[in-house]
Amino acid sequence: MDTADMLRDSFERVREQLLHVLDGLPADQLAYRRHENANSIAWLTWHLTRVHDDHMSEIAGRDQAWVSDGWAEKFGMAPDPRNQGTGHGPAEVAGIRPDGALLMAYQDAVLARTNEYLETLSTEELDRIIDRRWDPPVTVGVRIVSVINDNTEHAGQAAYVRGLIEKRRWYFV
Repeated sequence: MDTADMLRDSFERVREQLLHVLDGLPADQLAYRRHENANSIAWLTWHLTRVHDDHMSEIAGRDQAWVSDGWAEKFGMAPDPRNQGTGHGPAEVAGIRPDGALLMAYQDAVLARTNEYLETLSTEELDRIIDRRWDPPVTVGVRIVSVINDNTEHAGQAAYVRGLIEKRRWYFV
């Protein structure tokens, strides 16, 4: 297995978990929040896909699918490339109410773009510095691992919320 294959597999595992989490949930359950300051499954899924889209688009040197492919409009939102959910308060979280099909369609579009980029991946590309605000500076490889980690954490949170809704544990094999 080469590096690109390993990264593709990691992103695909997030996708598979989201498929399980979103499967069959009606809008009220996708929007469920145990507390007004908690995140919903819809928001968590939207947010992790926005972060994925933003970071991988930056690495690949292209516009985000959110803007260039019209996903913001499909979600009924402004095409602001900075809006990833970071800093959202209770009202903004409550305002993210797409259905599961739209959430997965956006996830799939972003994943397809990521897989296209991964076809071009080289060792030199993984070592390319993309952010000098940190010490040590952030490389492409470090940023990709960060995206996978963020996505995995949020997909797990969404699975937990589904478990709360169903009042049982949610396991993945």
